[in-house]
Formats: sequence, C-alpha cells, structure tokens
Amino acid sequence: MTSENHTTVKVDTSMVMSPTGSATQGSPVSPSTSKPMPELPDELVQAGWSKCWSKRENRPYWFNRFTNQSLWEMPVLGQHDVIVSEKWVSLFIEVGIPVTPTTPIVPISPITPGAKPWNSTTGTEDKPGQIYWDLDVQTNAVIRERPPANHLPPHPEMELQRAQLTTKLRQHYHELCYQREGIEPPRESFNRWLLERKVLDKGPDPLLPSECDPIISPSMFREVMNDIPIRLSRIKYKEEARKLLFKYAEAAKKMIDSRNATPDSRKVVKWNAEDTMNWLRRDHSASKEDYMDRLDHLRKQCGPHVAAVAKDSVEGICTKIYHISAEYVRRIHQAHQALLKDCNVSDPEAADVQDRLVYCYPIRLALPSPAQPRVELHFENDIACLRYKGEMVKVNRSYFTKLELLYRYSSIDDPRFEKFLSRVWCLIKRYLVMFGAGVNEGTGLQGALPVPVFEALNKQFGVTFECFASPLNSYFKQFCSAFPDTDGFFGSRGPFLNFSPASGSFEANPPFSEELMDAMVTHFEKLLEKSSEPLSFIIFVPEWRDPLTPALHRMETSAFLRHQMSVPAFEHEYRSGSQHICKKEEMYYKAVHGTVIIFLQNAAGFAKWEPTPERIQELLAAYQVSRRALGSPGPSTSSSSILALSKSMHRFHICV
Repeated sequence: MTSENHTTVKVDTSMVMSPTGSATQGSPVSPSTSKPMPELPDELVQAGWSKCWSKRENRPYWFNRFTNQSLWEMPVLGQHDVIVSEKWVSLFIEVGIPVTPTTPIVPISPITPGAKPWNSTTGTEDKPGQIYWDLDVQTNAVIRERPPANHLPPHPEMELQRAQLTTKLRQHYHELCYQREGIEPPRESFNRWLLERKVLDKGPDPLLPSECDPIISPSMFREVMNDIPIRLSRIKYKEEARKLLFKYAEAAKKMIDSRNATPDSRKVVKWNAEDTMNWLRRDHSASKEDYMDRLDHLRKQCGPHVAAVAKDSVEGICTKIYHISAEYVRRIHQAHQALLKDCNVSDPEAADVQDRLVYCYPIRLALPSPAQPRVELHFENDIACLRYKGEMVKVNRSYFTKLELLYRYSSIDDPRFEKFLSRVWCLIKRYLVMFGAGVNEGTGLQGALPVPVFEALNKQFGVTFECFASPLNSYFKQFCSAFPDTDGFFGSRGPFLNFSPASGSFEANPPFSEELMDAMVTHFEKLLEKSSEPLSFIIFVPEWRDPLTPALHRMETSAFLRHQMSVPAFEHEYRSGSQHICKKEEMYYKAVHGTVIIFLQNAAGFAKWEPTPERIQELLAAYQVSRRALGSPGPSTSSSSILALSKSMHRFHICV
C-alpha cells in the first residue's frame, strides 16, 4: 500500500515500474522476473509476491507482480491493504507520523509515487484514456473493526435452487396480477419489491424476503394500484389520446360493475364514464390537449372509487407473494444447512475483534466455505462463459479480469483460486436472478455514473468509496453492495445500511426505490450526527418532484446539506447496468430524468471537502454528455416505451 508520506521514507528509485510491469533502467533486479526465494510461503507466491533485493538500500523487499506493490516487510496474505498488525504503530512513530486513537493503522510502502499498478485496468480500454474502473485508489473510509458475518457461504447448488424458486415467484406474481386485476405486472415492480422488502427484512436469505413488518409491501401495492383500471401511457398524437380516454372510461365502468362497490361509488363512476363516452361520440374536433384534460378529470372523479373496490384484491396479491417467498426461504435455508452438514462445516469459534479504528475491509464470513463443485470455463471471443449443471452465465473478458483482480485483493481463504470459478458463477447468477429474465429488465438497478464523474469526485472531493455498487459495476475496489455472501470475496463491505463509517468521503447513487432512498437518508443523518471526524456523502438521485419524494425532501431540508445542484434530463448520461456483458456502443445511455446532486457533510467533512464553486464547476464539466456513441435512452426500456409512460407514473416505470 502506498504511503502518502513519501518524504519520510527512503525510496528505492530502482523499483519504479513501467506500465508493462518491467523494471525501468537502473534496476539491479527486475521484480517482475526475479524468482521467489525458498523461504517465501507458498500462499504468498500464489498471490503474486516475490522477494527481491534493493541495491540502494542494501536489503530485501517484497514485490507483488499483480498489483505492483512493494513492501519492506513480508506481507500478510489478504490483509496488507486492510487490517495489519500492531508492528506498524511503531513504524508510524519511527518515521514521524503521529498515531492517534482515530488514526487507521496501515503499512507504509516503499513504492515510488506515480508508479501505477499496471494490470488493474488492463483490457478495459474503450478508447485511448477511457477505462471503466480504477482499482488503484486506496480507501479513506474508516470503520471500527467488526466480527465476521453470519451469512451462509455461497454454493452453486444453492444458488441454482434460489434462482429456480425466484423465477417461480415471479411467475406467481404475473399470474395473480392477470387473474385478479386483468393487468400485466408493472414493469420492474417485482425488482423494486425485492429492494423495498430487504430494507425491512430480518430473514436469513440474501435475496428473498421472509421476515418483514408490515407484510403488505407499500411499493408493490402502490405500483399495482397505479395501473388500475388500465395502465396509462404518455401519448404523442391526438388519436392515441382519444383511444386512451375511451379505454379508461370503459375499464372503469366495467370494474365498478363487477366489484362489490357502494351504490354511491357505482353511481359516480357509471355517470362519469357514460358522460365521457357520449362526449367522444359527439365531438370529433377535439384536440389532443382536450382529450388529456378530459382524462385527467375522469381520473379525479373515478379514481378514488376504483381504488376503493380494488384495495382488498391488491392487498391480497401482496400478501400472497410475501407468504410464498417466506416458504421458499424456509426451503432454501433448510437445504443449505443440510449441504453444510454433509460437508462437515461447523460453526467456528467466536472471532477476536479489537475495539479499534481501521480502514474499511471486505466483509468476511464466519463459516468456512464447503468444497465447491466444478464449474467449467471457456471463452467465446471476448466473452467468458461459466457453466454449472447446464446453467451458463456470461461476462465480458475484461470484466472477468476485473473480478480476478478484486478476488486477489479481497479473498483470504483461497490463495490457489480453487473456489474462484464457482464464486464467480454464484455472483453473476445472483444478479441475473435479481434483474429478471426480460430484455434489459433490471439493468437500471445497476446504472452507474460515467467514468469522468468518478474521476472528478475522487480528485475534487476525495471520494474513494461507493455506497451502492456491485463487483460488476464498481469503479473503486471498495464499495457496499446488496449481497455480502457472494460479493464479499470480490471487495464488498456488505449492504450500506449495515455499514457504519466513522470518516471518509463517499458517493451514493442508490437504486431508485423510494423506500430504500428514505432509509438511506436516515442512515446518512445518523452517521453524520455521530461522527466528529471528516465525513462526506455526495448523493445522486432522480429529480422526482411530481410529487416530491420523501427522501429528496428530507435531504433538501437536512441540517447537513452543504450544497445541491441539478443536471437536466437528456443532458447527462449513465453507464448501463449490464455493462459487464453489453457491447461497448451500448455502455452509456442518456438519462430520461433530471438528476439532483446533494452534498451532505458534517463540519469536519465540510472543512476538508468543501463544495467550492471551482470544485463544483469541475464536477459539472465531467457530467456533460460526451461525444461517445450512445445506446438507447434507458437500460430498461426502449425509446417508444419511454414515450408511452405517463407523467404521473414516470417514477414507477423508469429505473435508471
């Protein structure tokens, strides 16, 4: 790990490496070609470490060919970039760095400033200077040391069962919506249901909910109700508006006749529906605006009565889906426990955790991983294909390389990469299942900021950490993600709502679920109130003001608000949530809504990373749409379907 205090450490200039990993002229021993000495443990050799000799310092040093790191002391496998031993405290003092109770303990590296680990970005170039991640950025996020998590270790057999049951649950949801209400499930509503439920869920499964209060999901209930009696669409032409008005009047009348409505409700709806139909028969010269005004009036008159008769039925859909999910979780958990028992995996002893502040590190699992089955790997051009029991998952070759690098940085129990392929298969399968099987479905849940924006955030505001990401779409190697069991081996610090940093600078671009964003704001404010160390959150959320979302309102009125600004719709872009498998020309898409950028900082964070006009200007310049070839306007819908969304329904159907 590179120290920021190079002036206090003697640096061997012979160790400066070229971008290809070879030593520059003047190096007496080439670290990339030198052979490991016999006393170096085999695990360190497998992790890329070699013991070399520095002529200038006349002493040995340790070099990692994968990361280009150099250390004067023998590295600790899997821990040299996170938690290290107390011997570094004395070294801090020795070179003149003050150590306080809030100083994270990290080793000092003799690596020369500017010598960038070459293969952290190899194979990711889209055009000269364009990459999709930077795994060289070290974290400034500080946390209290925490014990290993009690999640069950991932296994392809269990992931396959979870995928099958989740697919069945989606089918149940589709059938219930069609049978009870005669509608297709609102697009992405099942995915947002998963997000909203996991904010509350205390059950054992990382994906499916089983212990939630309340049982009825506000997210699912709201989205289904908004599509009753018909799904409204944004229209472009007069004839489309006329047809939509007629369909709404007809559906409302039919629904009120077939349900157990009160006499008053039946009377109001039937009178307004028939009056609208008569007006349509009489007036053929109305404009598009006339039809839309009439539709708005009809919805105001009939909507409350239609909602009243549909309420019990929609609540029944939400309840039924939840109970089926809870049953599936019980089956998966029992099968997983049986598998671990058959593999003789037992509960470990309690870990010894010290009460100290350290730089954040990937989440660890308390239970050891069982033996993993064989997962086959082959490449089709630039696509890595992993197969288990006939189930294939795919990832671009460059992203497969990224996962290898993240695994080297983060996994401490598999130095020989014997479990790597099975863990990659589980990781990709989990996200495929969460996204859904539809074309481009769910990819908006993983939309990411453009690379220039991340670069500006890091340079101008010291951002080194993503609060909502995944191993597939992260820019930094330190991030929080939804699934600690599969993602921890690839750098995840676990779900953000369970992550409590004491200091650091963070970027937050949450999935656009109202309940999740509201919980996020609550967590931000608790952390900012609690810490006196520099703490900063830069949040990117959709500008939903019709109506105003609770999360946006709370941030705009927060005591920790330091600055906010808006980027207009269609004037900025996101990286696709399917970036790990999509074509390069589909990597970016224009945002169909405005984005609000909000700075929440405590006093120390504001003093250290103040959003000055100059810094803000640099960030906005990075956020402008570049001249790269853009794909479709959104990852989860086509251009025509975007235009088909009504203004009042916009935030429930666009998740980008």
